[in-house]
Amino acid sequence: MATYKKRGGKPKSKQVENTDLDALEQDSTTAEVFNTLDEGANRTEKWVEKNQNIILIVVGVVAVAVLGYLAYINFVQEPKEAEGMNEMYQAQTYFDTALNATNGQDSIYNLALNGGKGKYGFLKIIDNYGGTKAGNLANYYAGMAYLNTNDYQNAISYLSDFSSDDAMLGPLAKGAIGDAFVQLNQKDEALGYYETAATMQTNEFTSPRFLLKAGVTALALGKGDVAKKHLKNLVDNYAASAEATKAKAYLAQAEAMNE
Repeated sequence: MATYKKRGGKPKSKQVENTDLDALEQDSTTAEVFNTLDEGANRTEKWVEKNQNIILIVVGVVAVAVLGYLAYINFVQEPKEAEGMNEMYQAQTYFDTALNATNGQDSIYNLALNGGKGKYGFLKIIDNYGGTKAGNLANYYAGMAYLNTNDYQNAISYLSDFSSDDAMLGPLAKGAIGDAFVQLNQKDEALGYYETAATMQTNEFTSPRFLLKAGVTALALGKGDVAKKHLKNLVDNYAASAEATKAKAYLAQAEAMNE
Protein backbone atom coordinates (compact mmCIF):
# COMPACT_ATOMS: atom_id res chain seq x y z
CA MET A 1 0.00 0.00 0.00
CA ALA A 2 1.52 3.33 -1.06
CA THR A 3 2.21 6.00 1.54
CA TYR A 4 2.26 9.72 1.00
CA LYS A 5 4.26 12.40 2.83
CA LYS A 6 2.03 15.17 4.23
CA ARG A 7 2.88 18.66 3.13
CA GLY A 8 3.18 21.41 5.74
CA GLY A 9 2.86 21.14 9.49
CA LYS A 10 -0.05 21.09 11.77
CA PRO A 11 -2.35 24.03 11.43
CA LYS A 12 -1.69 26.65 14.09
CA SER A 13 -3.93 26.54 17.08
CA LYS A 14 -6.14 29.51 17.93
CA GLN A 15 -3.96 30.22 21.01
CA VAL A 16 -0.81 30.56 18.88
CA GLU A 17 -2.61 32.83 16.43
CA ASN A 18 -3.79 35.05 19.29
CA THR A 19 -0.23 35.23 20.66
CA ASP A 20 1.06 36.36 17.28
CA LEU A 21 -1.65 39.02 17.11
CA ASP A 22 -0.77 40.25 20.61
CA ALA A 23 2.89 40.50 19.62
CA LEU A 24 1.98 42.46 16.50
CA GLU A 25 -0.22 44.80 18.51
CA GLN A 26 2.53 45.29 21.09
CA ASP A 27 5.08 46.06 18.36
CA SER A 28 2.62 48.51 16.85
CA THR A 29 2.01 50.23 20.21
CA THR A 30 5.74 50.44 20.87
CA ALA A 31 6.28 51.94 17.47
CA GLU A 32 3.57 54.51 18.13
CA VAL A 33 5.18 55.44 21.45
CA PHE A 34 8.58 55.93 19.82
CA ASN A 35 6.98 57.92 17.01
CA THR A 36 5.26 60.14 19.58
CA LEU A 37 8.55 60.61 21.45
CA ASP A 38 10.33 61.44 18.21
CA GLU A 39 7.64 63.96 17.32
CA GLY A 40 7.89 65.50 20.80
CA ALA A 41 11.68 65.67 20.54
CA ASN A 42 11.44 67.31 17.15
CA ARG A 43 8.98 69.89 18.44
CA THR A 44 11.26 70.59 21.41
CA GLU A 45 14.27 70.99 19.13
CA LYS A 46 12.35 73.37 16.91
CA TRP A 47 11.15 75.38 19.92
CA VAL A 48 14.69 75.58 21.32
CA GLU A 49 16.03 76.60 17.92
CA LYS A 50 13.35 79.26 17.56
CA ASN A 51 13.83 80.65 21.08
CA GLN A 52 17.54 80.08 21.59
CA ASN A 53 18.28 83.80 21.94
CA ILE A 54 15.71 84.17 24.72
CA ILE A 55 17.04 81.04 26.44
CA LEU A 56 20.60 82.33 26.30
CA ILE A 57 19.50 85.66 27.75
CA VAL A 58 17.65 83.95 30.62
CA VAL A 59 20.61 81.67 31.33
CA GLY A 60 22.90 84.68 31.24
CA VAL A 61 20.73 86.65 33.65
CA VAL A 62 20.60 83.72 36.09
CA ALA A 63 24.37 83.24 35.85
CA VAL A 64 25.01 86.94 36.46
CA ALA A 65 22.62 86.91 39.44
CA VAL A 66 24.34 83.87 40.99
CA LEU A 67 27.80 85.32 40.43
CA GLY A 68 26.65 88.66 41.79
CA TYR A 69 25.24 87.03 44.91
CA LEU A 70 28.44 85.07 45.51
CA ALA A 71 30.52 88.20 44.98
CA TYR A 72 28.31 90.11 47.44
CA ILE A 73 28.69 87.39 50.07
CA ASN A 74 32.46 87.06 49.63
CA PHE A 75 33.45 90.69 49.12
CA VAL A 76 30.76 92.68 50.95
CA GLN A 77 28.76 90.68 53.49
CA GLU A 78 31.52 88.59 55.06
CA PRO A 79 33.96 91.52 55.49
CA LYS A 80 31.09 93.59 56.90
CA GLU A 81 30.24 90.80 59.35
CA ALA A 82 33.85 90.63 60.53
CA GLU A 83 34.12 94.42 60.82
CA GLY A 84 30.88 94.63 62.76
CA MET A 85 31.91 91.96 65.25
CA ASN A 86 35.25 93.73 65.71
CA GLU A 87 33.41 96.96 66.51
CA MET A 88 31.26 95.09 69.04
CA TYR A 89 34.18 94.30 71.30
CA GLN A 90 34.52 97.69 73.02
CA ALA A 91 30.76 98.18 73.39
CA GLN A 92 30.40 94.72 74.94
CA THR A 93 33.26 95.49 77.31
CA TYR A 94 31.43 98.60 78.52
CA PHE A 95 28.21 96.58 78.90
CA ASP A 96 29.89 93.85 80.97
CA THR A 97 31.61 96.49 83.13
CA ALA A 98 28.27 98.17 83.79
CA LEU A 99 26.69 94.86 84.83
CA ASN A 100 29.35 94.33 87.48
CA ALA A 101 29.70 97.92 88.62
CA THR A 102 28.50 98.97 92.07
CA ASN A 103 27.98 102.61 91.10
CA GLY A 104 27.95 104.81 88.02
CA GLN A 105 26.26 102.09 86.00
CA ASP A 106 24.12 104.46 83.94
CA SER A 107 27.13 106.36 82.59
CA ILE A 108 28.85 103.11 81.62
CA TYR A 109 25.72 101.83 79.89
CA ASN A 110 25.66 105.16 78.06
CA LEU A 111 29.18 104.44 76.77
CA ALA A 112 28.04 100.99 75.66
CA LEU A 113 25.16 102.57 73.75
CA ASN A 114 26.92 105.57 72.26
CA GLY A 115 30.54 104.50 72.12
CA GLY A 116 33.86 105.59 73.54
CA LYS A 117 37.63 105.39 72.94
CA GLY A 118 37.07 105.98 69.25
CA LYS A 119 34.83 102.91 68.91
CA TYR A 120 31.16 102.63 68.02
CA GLY A 121 28.52 101.96 70.61
CA PHE A 122 25.62 99.59 70.02
CA LEU A 123 23.46 102.28 68.39
CA LYS A 124 26.03 103.08 65.70
CA ILE A 125 26.66 99.39 65.12
CA ILE A 126 22.93 98.91 64.50
CA ASP A 127 22.92 101.83 62.05
CA ASN A 128 26.07 100.83 60.18
CA TYR A 129 25.86 97.04 60.26
CA GLY A 130 22.18 96.40 59.82
CA GLY A 131 21.49 92.99 58.32
CA THR A 132 24.57 91.45 59.92
CA LYS A 133 24.84 89.21 62.96
CA ALA A 134 26.65 92.02 64.75
CA GLY A 135 23.81 94.44 64.04
CA ASN A 136 21.24 91.94 65.26
CA LEU A 137 23.18 91.21 68.45
CA ALA A 138 23.63 94.93 69.06
CA ASN A 139 19.81 95.22 69.21
CA TYR A 140 19.81 92.76 72.12
CA TYR A 141 22.54 94.58 74.05
CA ALA A 142 21.02 98.00 73.37
CA GLY A 143 17.63 96.80 74.60
CA MET A 144 19.13 95.35 77.77
CA ALA A 145 21.14 98.53 78.38
CA TYR A 146 17.98 100.63 78.08
CA LEU A 147 16.13 98.23 80.39
CA ASN A 148 18.86 98.60 83.02
CA THR A 149 18.72 102.39 82.76
CA ASN A 150 14.90 102.42 83.11
CA ASP A 151 14.22 103.54 79.53
CA TYR A 152 11.52 100.94 79.03
CA GLN A 153 10.08 102.11 75.72
CA ASN A 154 13.48 101.98 74.03
CA ALA A 155 14.14 98.64 75.70
CA ILE A 156 10.99 97.21 74.13
CA SER A 157 11.80 98.75 70.75
CA TYR A 158 15.34 97.38 70.45
CA LEU A 159 14.61 94.00 72.00
CA SER A 160 11.70 93.57 69.57
CA ASP A 161 14.14 94.09 66.68
CA PHE A 162 16.36 91.28 67.95
CA SER A 163 15.76 87.75 66.70
CA SER A 164 17.53 84.55 67.67
CA ASP A 165 16.95 80.82 67.96
CA ASP A 166 19.65 80.61 70.62
CA ALA A 167 18.48 78.58 73.62
CA MET A 168 19.30 81.41 76.03
CA LEU A 169 19.30 84.74 74.20
CA GLY A 170 15.95 84.23 72.48
CA PRO A 171 13.95 83.62 75.69
CA LEU A 172 15.95 86.23 77.65
CA ALA A 173 15.05 88.90 75.08
CA LYS A 174 11.34 88.03 75.18
CA GLY A 175 11.36 87.89 78.97
CA ALA A 176 13.12 91.25 79.17
CA ILE A 177 10.34 92.78 77.05
CA GLY A 178 7.93 91.35 79.61
CA ASP A 179 9.94 93.02 82.39
CA ALA A 180 9.73 96.35 80.59
CA PHE A 181 5.94 96.05 80.22
CA VAL A 182 5.62 95.26 83.93
CA GLN A 183 7.50 98.47 84.73
CA LEU A 184 5.13 100.35 82.44
CA ASN A 185 2.21 98.76 84.36
CA GLN A 186 1.06 96.91 81.25
CA LYS A 187 0.81 93.49 82.86
CA ASP A 188 -1.39 91.88 80.21
CA GLU A 189 1.30 92.49 77.60
CA ALA A 190 3.97 91.34 80.05
CA LEU A 191 2.15 88.06 80.67
CA GLY A 192 2.12 87.25 76.96
CA TYR A 193 5.87 87.80 76.67
CA TYR A 194 6.60 85.77 79.79
CA GLU A 195 4.55 82.88 78.41
CA THR A 196 6.44 83.05 75.11
CA ALA A 197 9.80 83.23 76.88
CA ALA A 198 8.93 80.22 79.05
CA THR A 199 8.00 77.96 76.15
CA MET A 200 10.07 79.05 73.13
CA GLN A 201 13.05 77.03 74.39
CA THR A 202 12.86 74.26 76.98
CA ASN A 203 15.78 74.34 79.40
CA GLU A 204 16.51 74.40 83.13
CA PHE A 205 17.41 78.10 83.20
CA THR A 206 14.94 80.19 81.21
CA SER A 207 11.85 77.96 81.43
CA PRO A 208 11.44 77.98 85.24
CA ARG A 209 12.46 81.63 85.43
CA PHE A 210 9.72 82.82 83.12
CA LEU A 211 7.10 80.31 84.23
CA LEU A 212 7.42 81.86 87.68
CA LYS A 213 7.12 85.38 86.28
CA ALA A 214 4.13 84.35 84.18
CA GLY A 215 2.45 82.80 87.23
CA VAL A 216 3.07 85.81 89.47
CA THR A 217 1.90 88.23 86.77
CA ALA A 218 -1.26 86.19 86.18
CA LEU A 219 -1.95 86.31 89.94
CA ALA A 220 -1.58 90.10 89.88
CA LEU A 221 -4.12 90.21 87.05
CA GLY A 222 -6.55 88.04 89.02
CA LYS A 223 -6.22 85.17 86.55
CA GLY A 224 -6.10 82.30 89.03
CA ASP A 225 -6.50 79.50 86.46
CA VAL A 226 -3.70 80.86 84.28
CA ALA A 227 -1.43 81.33 87.29
CA LYS A 228 -2.15 77.80 88.52
CA LYS A 229 -1.33 76.33 85.10
CA HIS A 230 2.10 78.01 84.89
CA LEU A 231 3.04 77.46 88.52
CA LYS A 232 2.01 73.80 88.49
CA ASN A 233 4.03 73.28 85.30
CA LEU A 234 7.01 74.79 87.09
CA VAL A 235 6.61 72.69 90.25
CA ASP A 236 5.96 69.45 88.35
CA ASN A 237 8.62 69.74 85.65
CA TYR A 238 11.37 71.85 87.20
CA ALA A 239 11.26 70.67 90.79
CA ALA A 240 15.03 71.01 91.24
CA SER A 241 15.06 74.69 90.26
CA ALA A 242 15.26 77.53 92.76
CA GLU A 243 12.05 78.95 91.29
CA ALA A 244 10.08 75.81 92.17
CA THR A 245 10.30 76.53 95.91
CA LYS A 246 8.87 80.02 95.42
CA ALA A 247 6.25 78.69 93.02
CA LYS A 248 4.70 76.45 95.70
CA ALA A 249 3.71 79.44 97.81
CA TYR A 250 2.23 81.26 94.82
CA LEU A 251 0.48 78.07 93.72
CA ALA A 252 -1.39 77.94 97.01
CA GLN A 253 -2.57 81.51 96.37
CA ALA A 254 -3.74 80.60 92.87
CA GLU A 255 -5.67 77.59 94.17
CA ALA A 256 -7.29 79.69 96.91
CA MET A 257 -8.29 82.27 94.31
CA ASN A 258 -10.28 79.63 92.42
CA GLU A 259 -12.18 78.31 95.46
